[in-house]
Amino acid sequence: MRRHVDARRFIQPVDFDVSTFRRFDDSMKSIRYPLFCKGDLDGFFGLAVDNLVQVLVIAALCKELCGFSDTLLFTTVFPGIAVSLLVGNLFYAIQAHWVARRDGNATCTALPYGINTPSVFAYILFIMAPVYARYSGNPDFGPQRAADLAWKVGLVACIGSGVIEFLGAFIGGWIRRVTPRAALLSALAAIGIIFIASPFAFQIFERPLVAMVPLFIVLIGYFGHVRFPFGLPAGLVAVVIGTALAWTVPLAVGTPIMDADKVRAAAQLVAVHKPVLCWGDIVSLMTTDRNLLWSFLGVIVPMGLVNAIGSLQNIESAEAAGDHYSTGISMVVNGVGTIAAGLFGSCFPTTIYIGHPGWKALGARSGYSILNGLFFTIAFTLGLGALIVSVIPMESGMAIVMYIGIIIAAQSYSAVPTRHYPAVAIGFFPAVAMMAVLLVPQILTGSGATGGILPMLVAHGEKLKTALTDSWWPIGVYSLAGANSGFVITGIIISAACACLIDRRFRPAAIWCFIGAAMTLLGFQHAFRVEPGPFALSPQELLFYQRTEAYFAGTRFFVNFPEYTYLHRAYQIAGGYALAGVMMWVMHALRARGRAFGDLAVEVHDMSIDVRAMTTDAHDRASDVATHPSRASHGPEPDSPLAPLPVEPAAQKTEPQPPSL
Repeated sequence: MRRHVDARRFIQPVDFDVSTFRRFDDSMKSIRYPLFCKGDLDGFFGLAVDNLVQVLVIAALCKELCGFSDTLLFTTVFPGIAVSLLVGNLFYAIQAHWVARRDGNATCTALPYGINTPSVFAYILFIMAPVYARYSGNPDFGPQRAADLAWKVGLVACIGSGVIEFLGAFIGGWIRRVTPRAALLSALAAIGIIFIASPFAFQIFERPLVAMVPLFIVLIGYFGHVRFPFGLPAGLVAVVIGTALAWTVPLAVGTPIMDADKVRAAAQLVAVHKPVLCWGDIVSLMTTDRNLLWSFLGVIVPMGLVNAIGSLQNIESAEAAGDHYSTGISMVVNGVGTIAAGLFGSCFPTTIYIGHPGWKALGARSGYSILNGLFFTIAFTLGLGALIVSVIPMESGMAIVMYIGIIIAAQSYSAVPTRHYPAVAIGFFPAVAMMAVLLVPQILTGSGATGGILPMLVAHGEKLKTALTDSWWPIGVYSLAGANSGFVITGIIISAACACLIDRRFRPAAIWCFIGAAMTLLGFQHAFRVEPGPFALSPQELLFYQRTEAYFAGTRFFVNFPEYTYLHRAYQIAGGYALAGVMMWVMHALRARGRAFGDLAVEVHDMSIDVRAMTTDAHDRASDVATHPSRASHGPEPDSPLAPLPVEPAAQKTEPQPPSL
């Protein structure tokens, strides 16, 4: 019998709430909702500092890793950022007015909106920097053309993320149901700790006289929840004091940190820089370098999904705080803002920020969102971006970025049941491997190794052909990381499978393994190649149908790699996923018939086990039973290949938190 699949399970009706857009007629509640209030100033300083820190990061990393010139950065990228912030901030301010009038809610706070922190790091480190590294040494390109190519790839990646965020308004609910929350948050947490917080923690202790005081100001204000004099936001205090230290400390210790000449040079860039539509650059890249874009889908798609689902969760947070926003239109505009960024020259997605209750506790309403959009629009279209970057040191804002990474990771645990903690933790391993992949070449270069990582890979590859060879390094590390940042997909898949197994849902776990096998064969994860000379995980497709054999020469299947290239297509890893999936499918069948693999009665031998953790876990399971009563008497829920996973309720936080993402 053919099984009917209801398409409505995939595309959910979107809450566009047409009443939100009605004119303010007599049916609306008559309330006083001013355009600006005192709390909006506090909210503006906090939100502006958050976005300013992202701008400092973008300027520093794009110059150092992607070869961006000052002209490209300050006359094209920054005006594009201004467009995206203006679109979102103005809309969410207007939306707050609509909702306040509709609901009679005089304390309605606009959704906070700004540059997405994880995407900034993911797109620079795993998309634009690899493109620049690959082509800057090519005589046919050179550094300038390579930087231009990296920028164009970033534009398309940004637009792709915006499209996914836009579609998230229609399929976001289904994605949340079929993917365990632990899997989605684990990938984000790994990026938060390993690629956002850790590097800045290292840099703080490189410049301790400047950066450590702002660090403790952030800890006092954001973690200690201490109110500073005059109600100044902790982030603003940290940036101001850090800037003052950066300019004055060298007078005492003789180690220059800031450069007055750069300030004078930046002043020369002060002029009107109108946002420029970059459609021609985008189309030319998509027609001439389509394969280059294909290789980075492993970053674009997961980050777009995480951004979309994170925005959904932040809208839910606003709902819990008493501000009832339409999910559909909020998500659509979130995607439109990111698409606008890419069209006008910015490579960096925007998002609805976490921390709406924090802004509400500050007394912010809608004016803070308007001020944030106008501030960055005026600053970047007048060419003040270079001046800001040259006056305010990165060290003054490092602690804020580190805090953001920590909060991302902490939320990944607080938003899932305690029994899913192992699933969150296991998703960190691919990111740890990726960090090793990035550090090893630098270590080898510093030690004087001339052949890079390639000789080591070849030697260990030969050892693996013999029995009982302990050869986990470095092939295993590179396989876990994969080329083109496939570690994001790997982390989601193994974390999702682990969460399903914790809940004894073997068939969904098997499906995740089959997805892993397919993604591996398609080259999205685990596969990599290393060429002679400088280390590089080049953005080259590693699809299973591409061949290097001579008899494929002249066909579309042939790929010409340099001699001595180490090519790892990860066929064995795909086979491992497939075997594990078959095993769990069989286990599901035997378990469903009651023949084997029943629940294990666990005896507690260690009496020092934390009772609070056991109580919390029992509460989590009780919540599942309340949501799915069939589990109380029939064990695990009978699942089908398309059966949605349970949506885990997030713990409601009554204490306001400062903004982060």
